Amino acid sequence: MNEVTLNNGVKMPQLGFGVWQVEDEQAATIVSKAIDVGYRSIDTAMIYKNECGVGEAIKNSSVPRENLFITTKVWNSDQGYDNTLRAFDESLEKLGLDYVDLYLVHWPTPQFNQYVNTYKALEKLYHDGKVRAIGVCNFEIEHLQRLLNECEVVPVLNQVECHPYLSQIELKEFCSKHDIFVEAWSPLEQGGEVLKDEVIKKIARSRDKSPAQVVLRWHIQNNTIVIPKSVTPSRIEENFNIFDFELTAIEMSSIDRININRRRGKHPNEMNSR
Repeated sequence: MNEVTLNNGVKMPQLGFGVWQVEDEQAATIVSKAIDVGYRSIDTAMIYKNECGVGEAIKNSSVPRENLFITTKVWNSDQGYDNTLRAFDESLEKLGLDYVDLYLVHWPTPQFNQYVNTYKALEKLYHDGKVRAIGVCNFEIEHLQRLLNECEVVPVLNQVECHPYLSQIELKEFCSKHDIFVEAWSPLEQGGEVLKDEVIKKIARSRDKSPAQVVLRWHIQNNTIVIPKSVTPSRIEENFNIFDFELTAIEMSSIDRININRRRGKHPNEMNSR
């Protein structure tokens, strides 16, 4: 497993396991499978409503807690300084943990203009030792710049939609300049057309790998953190087995060229639901 070193010195697995749209009663079984396969980073969120199931898998695991990297997020309706602190305590209780490794602001929701105060609550949690690192999700450059101007702790990462059809070049350059990792949600475009793209399929055939493995490898070699999600045991294993091959510079460039800046999710400036 590759690890990256975040800007505060904390190490994080570059490949993690996402649990978006996994039902709470299913989460314990699915996360347990992922841990058994070898995943050590688990990404959940308050709004996923499966923190209890994730917590059960952690409790039942033979892997020591300190060897797991657990991420959760504050939802839009809990933004604001005091609300965020309460939401964190609720997430911690559901997870059954004493701390989380990474706590994120889920969306900037600029219409409500609370993300700076929300992030300042994350800073307090970080200084109090309740989280090992803090960051954000779905922040555009303008949102990140405001945090850099008004807050003291630089986010360790920005989790955004990213895949070969939405490669986020400009945002990645900004984040790299400020020592902020990009973490890809929907790294496989939710199993969409990107996995059927002829460029991806051709590389997959030549490498005797699946299209998903090729795309995940592309992310890894671009220094992006990835959190693919699956509830199918064989695919959970397949997505994990991406460290026994390397794409050439020509293959990387050919994947880079299929970018069409197309999103599956909402643009962050339009996501203001609570």
